[in-house]
Amino acid sequence: MLKALISALCAALLAVSPALADGDLVKGEVVKIDKGAGKVTLKHGPIKKLDMDAMTMVFRVADPAMLDKIKDGDKVEFEADRVNGAITITKIGKGHGH
Repeated sequence: MLKALISALCAALLAVSPALADGDLVKGEVVKIDKGAGKVTLKHGPIKKLDMDAMTMVFRVADPAMLDKIKDGDKVEFEADRVNGAITITKIGKGHGH
């Protein structure tokens, strides 16, 4: 009985997780990359998760290697969160459907 319940819960989480993850993606455009500082300037849409309006701003990146995958002018989709008090890009990739 417990095994069946755990299996059902895992299946439900797997079914819901992709929808939640997609909901956190924000569309933006790369304005400037500063690899030395581990930062990127993005012109982005609203970031609901952080209650932030659309604007252009500088973000830190969680992993500087992320900056190797993008270049100025790229349309991107990203996730941002507060890390040690700073708004930080936790995931970024080329945008789809821009």
